[in-house]
Amino acid sequence: MTEKIRRVGSNEAVTVAGGGLAGSEAAWQLASRGIRVKLFEMRPVKKSPAHSTGELAELVCSNSLGADRPTSPAGILKEELRKLGSLIMSCAEKARVPAGGALAVDGRIFSGLVTEAVTCNPNIELIREEVCRIPEGPAILAVGPLMGESIARSIKDVVGEDCLSFFDAAAPIVTLDSVDMNRAYRAGRYGQCGDYINCPLDKEQYEAFQRELASAERAQQHIARGTKKPRYFEGCLPVEVMAERGLDTLRYGPMRPVGLPDPSNGKIPYAVVQLRRSDAEGTLYGMVGFQTNLKWPEQDRVFRMIPALENAELVRKGVMHENAFVCAPRVLDRFMRPRNGGVVAREDLFLAGQITGVEGYVESTASGLAAALNMSALLLGRPMPEWPAETAIGSLLRYLSTAEPKSFQPMNVNLGIFPPFDDQGLKKLKKTPGGKKLTKQERSLMFAERSAAALEKFLDENSRNACNPQPDIIHLGNERRE
Repeated sequence: MTEKIRRVGSNEAVTVAGGGLAGSEAAWQLASRGIRVKLFEMRPVKKSPAHSTGELAELVCSNSLGADRPTSPAGILKEELRKLGSLIMSCAEKARVPAGGALAVDGRIFSGLVTEAVTCNPNIELIREEVCRIPEGPAILAVGPLMGESIARSIKDVVGEDCLSFFDAAAPIVTLDSVDMNRAYRAGRYGQCGDYINCPLDKEQYEAFQRELASAERAQQHIARGTKKPRYFEGCLPVEVMAERGLDTLRYGPMRPVGLPDPSNGKIPYAVVQLRRSDAEGTLYGMVGFQTNLKWPEQDRVFRMIPALENAELVRKGVMHENAFVCAPRVLDRFMRPRNGGVVAREDLFLAGQITGVEGYVESTASGLAAALNMSALLLGRPMPEWPAETAIGSLLRYLSTAEPKSFQPMNVNLGIFPPFDDQGLKKLKKTPGGKKLTKQERSLMFAERSAAALEKFLDENSRNACNPQPDIIHLGNERRE
């Protein structure tokens, strides 16, 4: 199907549906290239099951954007986004709170910064209205995994099949003043930082807690998309589901005590619950890995069995919601345009965010950026960028288009989706010149170096096309190179 190319400078604006991380990033990237954008966000006119404000890019599950070490997969992705002038990454840096090797933010400040940047951009018109059907003309759908039934049906009409879905959850947040610091201590794993509060449990306390957690009463789940029972995302299981899977499952998961000796006695606790700072003032802390669907009174009862949280004030209870996504390898092309029966259904329509099958804040941001660059290229009448698979962004897009459709599930960025090394690279991966095996960090460094080189080459090759925020200029953070 051939669509008429609409070039920059026409009176027609690009519609971006959804003001989450992906939609905000997509709108910003388009506007940075002189393209007018109409950004639709239904909040606060219409609320979602998970959001609590009307701000753009509100974080609903955690205030952490994941690891920030440049050699980690998530760190590699963040570096790529920074080099491409990401709005989300810029705002995250300004709203950053201490979290060791992770990038965590004050969620209120972060979403406020994104909202301010978008609303002050003269090329972006923010419209507080729900998009109930796919817009005509050039559009990016970043409606999010909590999309309404009307837009879900509209997507089905285009791709020819229903969206898949899984259940996701958010963790409780407690006030620092309500944590008993006589029974808790500040420390990062392996002494890396002191930004986490650790709540230890002995064997008897842990086993009692695990039993009560596994049997606690849960909130009713609304299964809206025809599935017979909840399908959970394995990377974000409710803590009570983990407790059901066995006595020690939590001790090898979110309550893993390794690398966290108690300074009062120098010993490793039997189990530990970590609290991560949630705001700039340091008055709120989230329970790390404790996403839950327990009824609210049950959360008070069970989580207060943790000794240091006996009198904890849970200012935000954990909640669960259904996330929807499409089967990308079957219904999207490699540029994230919808297909029906293997044929591109709309040349000027792109999907972005978690509905494409990426999982995570930064991954959603990356998909929004990629969709914007694809749209920009289309409007300029130029070839859409072919991302190197060796980059984190390229590896995510490659996963979406090549994964097995029958078992397709949302995916975070990880080394497993990067392409393997060639024979020479494999030899280097196996051992150093001295004959010793490489450490995990050394292996990760090889992937990071290869990704950086691939991105640099990609930017050089695309120095005069739609990948640049301004014509003929590569934008690398605060630097500009002709």
